[in-house]
Amino acid sequence: MMKRINKQCLNCGEEFLPKTVASVYCSHICSKKAYKQKMIRLKNEAEINALADKIPQTRAFISVPEAGMLFGIAKRTLYRLVGQGKIPSVNLGTRLVRIERNVMEGMYGSARSLPQPQSAPKKKLYNLEKEDCYSIGEIAERFQISEGSVYNHIRKYSIPTRQIGKHVYAPKMEIDNLYNGNEFI
Repeated sequence: MMKRINKQCLNCGEEFLPKTVASVYCSHICSKKAYKQKMIRLKNEAEINALADKIPQTRAFISVPEAGMLFGIAKRTLYRLVGQGKIPSVNLGTRLVRIERNVMEGMYGSARSLPQPQSAPKKKLYNLEKEDCYSIGEIAERFQISEGSVYNHIRKYSIPTRQIGKHVYAPKMEIDNLYNGNEFI
């Protein structure tokens, strides 16, 4: 008999006994709160990106708020660094401090831009020999879940399988990672 493993809720931090392998929140309330926070964050990021896109790429000198949006740095931090002389600036009058874009790019890298497409994930090589795999029945018995749930998890997490005769086999390494609470890799 396998011992069930408690998880820590990603929202409130409390320990809980997950109902499914993929559970990350202790309750529906925590799930709703996390969803709301995610939507607010995405909305704010979209607004900042929309404003940052309006700043011409050819403009050599930018204002402090524009620099904050482009480089993801708080305005107060930028004003403090300008005041300390760590960032060279031009003062054109009251509230008209301008920073040279090239200097900011040299200090903090290029301005925010659309995320670059990542390279294709590295393909995993599996040994699907019978001795390196569990059958679906063995998985269900070992981890105390139904065979239907095992099939659902295999499909959900794209775990490779091999059929030998009337039995279906899945790699022990992937199944152990999935059901022993390790992060699925």
